[in-house]
This record gives sequence, structure tokens and C-alpha cells, in this order.
Amino acid sequence: MAILDKHVVLEKNVTLLAIFAFLVVTIGGIVQIAPLFWLENTIEDVEGMRPYTPLELAGRDVYIREGCYVCHSQMVRPMRDEVERYGHYSLAAESQYDHPFQWGSKRTGPDLARLGGRYSDDWHVAHLRSPQSVVPESVMPKYGFLEDRLIDGKYIEDSLRTHRFVGVPYSDEMIDNARADFKAQIDPDGDTDGLIERYGDKVQVRNFDGQPGISEADALIAYLQMLGTLVDFSTFTPDASR
Repeated sequence: MAILDKHVVLEKNVTLLAIFAFLVVTIGGIVQIAPLFWLENTIEDVEGMRPYTPLELAGRDVYIREGCYVCHSQMVRPMRDEVERYGHYSLAAESQYDHPFQWGSKRTGPDLARLGGRYSDDWHVAHLRSPQSVVPESVMPKYGFLEDRLIDGKYIEDSLRTHRFVGVPYSDEMIDNARADFKAQIDPDGDTDGLIERYGDKVQVRNFDGQPGISEADALIAYLQMLGTLVDFSTFTPDASR
């Protein structure tokens, strides 16, 4: 009872309550924040992670512009129901090149962190044209107009430079060849050796929307098809020292 009596004193005295609340928050903040100053990097390096290709980066811009993050998250939580439905829980390294990250705050539609390779390009084209044609219960609006919006990658070098400014490791070679790589990724018969050398052999090269020219649909599907495909979770072992 003595402890409860003392607690009542705190509850009745606004000044004391504010002081003790401040102390608790301060101690909690120090415990959480102080260790970060002694860590060189808070993100575990994971084999397979790379910056987005120019085409994927353009597709990500379309994804953000159209507000896809409002209804779809890109973060699988480490809970059994999420892992069984979507796949391996998300790693911090998978978002290290995202500015801004696409974790999301709600899900009207499913999480997209492991979307890459789950559906064919034709499925994505049909889904963008008429979501209800492949998912009858969907409330997603139609995005077929993206196929009609052609892009030439005129400013893609500037986009890569901007991302390098905030920490994405785009090399001078990547920036100098950005426009060529942008065009090469949808042309399987083109010169893709440089693209693969710069971004790795997991880069997907093909005409994503099946239409002539490079469209916003091409870029968006290229981005969606790579989500969750870079890390080989069959061989991934967490760093126990972190």
C-alpha cells in the first residue's frame, strides 16, 4: 500500500509527474540511441543486394507517383502468419537503397516485398489494365494508361546522381551508362553485357509490357518483378553478432 500511496502523490502533482515522465523518457532514449554511436553500420550487409537499375528506378518513381504505397506495404513482419503468407521476413538491407523507403503504414492490398517472380509479365499487364479481371475483389483503380506513356530516360542520369548524393553507391560508370542501360533492359537482343556487368546476373532483361517502345508500364513491371528477388534466402544466415 505504501508504494501505491506514493504513486498517488505523483498522479496528483502535475509538476512531479512531468519530471518523472521526463526522466523515464530520457533514460529510455539514452538506452536506445547511445549504442548507435559505437556502431559503424546499423545495417547488416547481405549478399545479392545492389542499387536499382535505371529502368527499375524509373519504375519505382512511377510506383511512388501513383501512390501505390498507400495501399501496399513492402515490409514482411517477423510473425508466423506474415511469413507463411508472404515469405521470409524483410531485412533492413533490402531497403538500404530506398529513398524514401516503402514500408507502408497499411494494407488495402497484399504486401509486395516478395512480389518479384510470383506472376508473369502478362499477369501484371492485365492487372494494371483491369485489376478486377485477375483479382475480382480488388478495389484498385485501372492503370492501363501507363502503357501509353512512353519514356526515353532523358533525365535518368540526374536521378542516379541524386540517389548517389544521399548514399546509394552508383559509380561514375553506372551514371555515364545510365541511359544505355535504361534502354538495354527491355531489349534481349541488344547489348546487355554492360548492364549485367554493372548490376549483376539477376537483372531481368525483356520487353515487360510486350508493346513497342519503353513505357511507364515497362518500368513499373521491371521494378515489381525484382522486388524480393535479390537475396537468396535458402542460403541466408543472419549475423548473430548484431
